[in-house]
Amino acid sequence: MTVFIFLGSLLAAMALGIPIAYSLLLSGVALMYHLDLFDAQILAQNVVNGADSFPLLAVPFFMLAGEIMNVGGLSKRIVNLALTLVGHRRGGLGFVAILAACLLAALSGSAVADTAALAALLLPMMVRAGHDKARAAGLIASAGIIAPVIPPSIGFVIFGVAANVSISKLFLAGIVPGIMLGLGIAVAWWWVAKRENIQPAPKATGAERAKAFKESLWALFLPVIVLVGLKMGVFTPTEAAVVAAVYALFVAMVVYREMNFAQLYRVFVSAAKTTAVIMFLVAAAMVSAWLITVADLPSKLISLLEPFMGNQTLLLIAIMVLVMAVGTAMDMTPTILILTPVLMPVVKAAGIDPVYFGVLFIINNAIGLITPPVGTVLNVVAGVGKMKMDEVTRGVLPFMTAQFIVMFLLVFFPSIVLVPMRWFAG
Repeated sequence: MTVFIFLGSLLAAMALGIPIAYSLLLSGVALMYHLDLFDAQILAQNVVNGADSFPLLAVPFFMLAGEIMNVGGLSKRIVNLALTLVGHRRGGLGFVAILAACLLAALSGSAVADTAALAALLLPMMVRAGHDKARAAGLIASAGIIAPVIPPSIGFVIFGVAANVSISKLFLAGIVPGIMLGLGIAVAWWWVAKRENIQPAPKATGAERAKAFKESLWALFLPVIVLVGLKMGVFTPTEAAVVAAVYALFVAMVVYREMNFAQLYRVFVSAAKTTAVIMFLVAAAMVSAWLITVADLPSKLISLLEPFMGNQTLLLIAIMVLVMAVGTAMDMTPTILILTPVLMPVVKAAGIDPVYFGVLFIINNAIGLITPPVGTVLNVVAGVGKMKMDEVTRGVLPFMTAQFIVMFLLVFFPSIVLVPMRWFAG
């Protein structure tokens, strides 16, 4: 009955068109009444405590870094470097999108920011070259969701806070799976592109490659600074976010000089608006997280999943299918905040490494960003490319399938995540 009241009130509020943050608060109030615990002071206290977290300070700074990189010319130079490296191959612009997405993912950690930059820069080029617009848009959307997996990742920050798991370990564990997601869609693009009769661009000369590398060098230093700093213990993930934002600001305004103070104001406002949405979601979800613990919902879920508890692989498959279903109807951040406090006790009871589970969970949620009907990243590409949602959905299917295959490969072979993570973490 407790589960029914929580989920029923949440889904009913969402069906009425109430924003997810307010829906979470309403479901929390409904559950408090059911448990005879309603107290406005407790409600307010949990909302305030939900946002009062030092690690969550990483979110606004990574958002700010992503905005600065798009406006300040860092993203443009990364795309240009990828063009000179792989643009001459068959289907080269598609490989440019994938390589650029991986490089941008190591800079900002925001799928929406990276996808918007890639779609604005590469989608018109791919259409002019003769590629099917829907297929090109689908590729860019699927490449954009690598951002929440390759560190630094806003998704890992939110999961780490909600699950009380080391964010530094999550960052380091996401490197290899993120690269595998890129390789997965590269194989899918190769299979799609070989059936297109499109003349590739001329091969860049050594001088052009050297020039592109030199121009992008300042941007490429950012992930190196962040990852080396984390591995060496120089700074925490939150401090890494501040370093990323300050470094991106310095490069954009002093080195590249493509951003002025008038643009800086707009960048701050844009990052603040996005951050406010995320932080309010986090604060609202913490009410539900507290009530989930009080109502002892995790133990009820453990008893429900009892047949799978003896086999970690089967349990993970069951959880991944559940998250896939939720991802079709809910955005990444609320999914993380709602399911994490419910699933983590199950994961720990089954003896699954929390960091390993976190990587799989975030990959699944990232793919949810391109899963219709919600598909936030699909909406971004459709908006930038002035396309219908169903066109982008049709184009993304082969690449989304490839990424699901990679995810289940990681489920069956945990060492792909665990061995590199332990090596990176020292």
